[in-house]
Amino acid sequence: MTTAMGAALRRIQLGNALSAFGNGFTVPFLFIYVAQVRDLGSGTAGVVLAALAVAALVVLPFTGRVIDRRGPLPVVLAGSVAAAVGSLGLGLAQSEPLVIAAAGVLGAGIAVVQPALATMIVWCSTTQTRSRAFAMQFFLSNLGLGIGGLCAGLLVDTSDPSSFVRLFAIESVMFLVLGAAVATVRLPKAPKVEDAVPTEERAASGSRALLADRAMVQLCALGFVMFFACYGQFESGLSAFAVEVARISPATLGIALAANTMAIVLAQFVVLKLVEGRRRSRVIALVGLIWTAAWLAAAASGLVHGSHAIATAAIISTYAMFGIGEAMLSPTIAPLVADLAPASRIGQYNSAFALVKQLALAVGPAVGGVLAGAGLYTPYIVMLVVCSLGITALALRLGRHLTAAQDNPMRAVPAPLPAQRTAAGAEQVTAAA
Repeated sequence: MTTAMGAALRRIQLGNALSAFGNGFTVPFLFIYVAQVRDLGSGTAGVVLAALAVAALVVLPFTGRVIDRRGPLPVVLAGSVAAAVGSLGLGLAQSEPLVIAAAGVLGAGIAVVQPALATMIVWCSTTQTRSRAFAMQFFLSNLGLGIGGLCAGLLVDTSDPSSFVRLFAIESVMFLVLGAAVATVRLPKAPKVEDAVPTEERAASGSRALLADRAMVQLCALGFVMFFACYGQFESGLSAFAVEVARISPATLGIALAANTMAIVLAQFVVLKLVEGRRRSRVIALVGLIWTAAWLAAAASGLVHGSHAIATAAIISTYAMFGIGEAMLSPTIAPLVADLAPASRIGQYNSAFALVKQLALAVGPAVGGVLAGAGLYTPYIVMLVVCSLGITALALRLGRHLTAAQDNPMRAVPAPLPAQRTAAGAEQVTAAA
């Protein structure tokens, strides 16, 4: 990696960390803010959360093509401004239509920023450094969210709406800071991915080319199951199970969520050293087994009725194990998407995977909420154990459709060309003489 690329990557990571810090000010309190502080009710709060997801689903199908045609920088700038406007609008809006509209603008802005930032990281990294770059992004995002949430807890007052206006104003400013940080980045006029894993360019264009890529389709299916079985359950089925079945207090549930973040922050670079140089498909398969153990621990917390301490430890362990799995995925999944993509369609591949993630994050809470609301916790746990084992099976199957370089770029050393071999042999003869 050149010095210029390294400097650009550091600015991108700084902007990403600061925007996550701002996001942490509002994410834990959005539902309470709409339902109680603005007194619009839990129904409107649910619609606001849905508007965030729906807006993302609307804009993501078009985002990738814009990134590939115009470059990722204009998309990040537009998304940052939209997110800033939406966030400030949420803080100031007092009626149901305005709150929902502001949530839609915020959701659309955040949605387009994510694949554009991922594309910028791909442009500013090499195949060998990409895993570490995405691991750093994930680490800084979680650290920023955690610190932002802690700071927000010191500032927020549910009896004072102006305290929430301050939270949303801080988030809005941080999105503008993200835009300002990436605006100073000097990207190459064309993506510098000549060293990326070779991928066959297809005559078809757009979504048809992506759907013709069997490995990418399988990765998207795998991604949907992953996000459905993990992130999609944090705020719905798993939290309901912990409170209703394991009898965990909401305060203890907050500790469990903190344990998830701490596991990521503390383990990220240890995990990175362990997974670098190993086959990506095997790493993802191992994550499936770890998450299977996490769901079994959650099930055990509901069976231990005589010991509240054991149930609490089991739930906290569940969230921590999810964090370990997330730390293993961060240097694995996003670089694999980049290495599967043809150089001219990196934005489309990133956007397609972001769309799959968003679909899972929309379907996951809905399914978890329905099963939890009906009290069907045993089928709920069984379903997610099966999903976690499915992650392992799908990952191993995906590995059969990846080239050696795509599955393990750190170990895949290209064979020297005949001219290179001749030159190397001449150098050896000269050295021996």
